[in-house]
Amino acid sequence: MSRSRGSYYSALKRITRVVNSALSLRKICNYIAKNTARAMQVNGCRILSLNARKEYLITVGTYGLSDLYLKKGPLDARKSLPDILEGKIVFIADATKDERIQHPQIAQTQGIASILGVPVLGKGEAIGEIRVYTREPRKFSEADKSFLLSVANICAVVFERAELHQLLEQDYKTQTREKRRKSSQVSALLNTHLRPTTFAHPSEEDFAKLLDFYCIEWLYEPRSFPLKWEGDKIVEMFTPDFYLPELDVYIELTTLKQNLLTEKNRKLRQIRQLYPEVNVKLITKNDFAKLLAKYGYGPLGEAKVEGVDRVLYSHAQIQRRIRTLSRHISRDYAGQRLVLIGILKGVVCFMADLMQNLSIPVTVDLMAISYYGGDGQVVKITRDLDSSITGQHVLMVEDIVDTGMTLNYILGHLSAHNPASLRVCTLLDKRARRLVNVPLDYVGFEVPDEFVVGYGLDYKGEYRNLPFIGILHPELIKDDELQ
Repeated sequence: MSRSRGSYYSALKRITRVVNSALSLRKICNYIAKNTARAMQVNGCRILSLNARKEYLITVGTYGLSDLYLKKGPLDARKSLPDILEGKIVFIADATKDERIQHPQIAQTQGIASILGVPVLGKGEAIGEIRVYTREPRKFSEADKSFLLSVANICAVVFERAELHQLLEQDYKTQTREKRRKSSQVSALLNTHLRPTTFAHPSEEDFAKLLDFYCIEWLYEPRSFPLKWEGDKIVEMFTPDFYLPELDVYIELTTLKQNLLTEKNRKLRQIRQLYPEVNVKLITKNDFAKLLAKYGYGPLGEAKVEGVDRVLYSHAQIQRRIRTLSRHISRDYAGQRLVLIGILKGVVCFMADLMQNLSIPVTVDLMAISYYGGDGQVVKITRDLDSSITGQHVLMVEDIVDTGMTLNYILGHLSAHNPASLRVCTLLDKRARRLVNVPLDYVGFEVPDEFVVGYGLDYKGEYRNLPFIGILHPELIKDDELQ
């Protein structure tokens, strides 16, 4: 089936007109999806945005697809047509049989036959994609593909404008706050990427903010579960409010109204019978504190984080990064024995998790230092190594590197022992404070010029036991206190 270039040209004119309108992101993307589907004479179109961690695809615009198909579950970027996010055009002749389709059984029940997908590129990298769907087997022409790529280029502009609008709006709201906090707030906003979500109830928005504070990834109403059928027709479904990918749990918020609670409990019992592999929890807003405690974010939520402005890296993010660092270190030192050296006390959490993930034999040694002198920059070693490192491969493990002066002194001390090799692994790199250019071979995260606490890092002896890394309220820090 061929379409004229004139119809594509007319569709692009209509699409570009709405891009410059004051409509919301979702309305603009819905309009683009509608005009794309009609111009290509396909049954459905879906515009997807890639989340900041590049793990999930979030629907930002759609036309012609059923709610069941749209909410069949979170789209895993690594499982659902992954070639698109590598910048390729992907054609699926039969969606019910292709292994690149994440939910082929849903595609079959919804009558999806062929799919064409193209990437939405921003600054050379995939930030989303567009897919079109047909109910009859279909081959797409080069003109079809060129048109869809043109629409994808327009969507890239739409995404960037939406993010810019969010940044400007956030900057306006925070313009009276300290300059050092503005840059970190912009970073936090960028991490949320595009969230074109309007919540059904204010409590859901509050819950989402709580998740964001703890840097817990969430998807809003990502899946609908059919509960009742009349023949082949679905007559009742249940859509949980949130899905937390890191915890693999669906969350349904509820009020204390008994009639609503009874009905939701009935649906949850049905879900557990029909979908025993799915973990769904029915909770009140207050119950969330208990859920946090269960997964290591407690105790009881906010009581433990008094004085913390916000979470910079969650426990799950830290553990993922440590596993990556461990793989690199294990590969680089394959076949060798490694000596890990850390400085008490801040490095304890990081070193313990790091060495547990290493696949090579290691030994551990710990040092302790103190500072003296009026400027606090003179280092004295109060506890030296227990064993000789001469001829050994040594990895200096740090919790945070800022000015680099202390690390530079310690590396000089260790080098005098003539190790076979000496490298540095740090969880945090505060490059903005660097005075001495010390070599860092393995870096977990680069952090802003803020006072960070948690996961071993303290302020006046407190906060070391937090399972995440957070930024301390600036009001608590004296002007002469630096990290």
